[in-house]
Amino acid sequence: MTEAAPADGDAKPDPSAEVHGGAVAASTPTQLTVLAGPTAVGKGTVSADVRARYPEVWLSVSATTRTPRPGEVDGVHYHFVDDATFDRMVEAGEFLEWAVVHGRHRYGTPLAPVLARLAEGRPALLEIDLAGARQVRAAMPDARLVFLAPPSFDELVRRLVGRGTESEEERARRLATAEVEMAAADEFDHVIVNDDVQRATDELVAFMGVAARR
Repeated sequence: MTEAAPADGDAKPDPSAEVHGGAVAASTPTQLTVLAGPTAVGKGTVSADVRARYPEVWLSVSATTRTPRPGEVDGVHYHFVDDATFDRMVEAGEFLEWAVVHGRHRYGTPLAPVLARLAEGRPALLEIDLAGARQVRAAMPDARLVFLAPPSFDELVRRLVGRGTESEEERARRLATAEVEMAAADEFDHVIVNDDVQRATDELVAFMGVAARR
């Protein structure tokens, strides 16, 4: 959770996600950047590097119904919530976008913190999946979409297997989804190849208008 993208109605559906976008006026001022890409490409790693080296960039924290992976901290990497809490947030209209990803868990971007940061004029970054990115573009047409790509599909497979956090069945499901996601790169405003984390991070923040530094 992309470039001169087609209208959301023209976008190819992502079979891995059931998507439900929030309604935000198209005139909402924005310095919002969305980072998306296939599973295991390193979106979380790049976001963590942004957090560590560019504190002036605000990173949205998504809510999810999945359980934490080793090392993930509630409120830092995700807001880990149960299904009842997620249902309440949906019913209250608290999400900018939300989706069922890989046919299993739900993920969503809380709307209020995004609007608050944009009102402050602070550079804001969302790290979400492809389906969510499409919904943000529909809700906030001025948002800038960045696709994080692996050096190759073989490298993506290596990273997913090496992560060791999914079952063989789950890996197969995610790789099938990744093939579809890779084909969507031309919908984005900018594509960054994640061949080196710090280099990819610097390219991302430079695209956001933040001076890159080592």
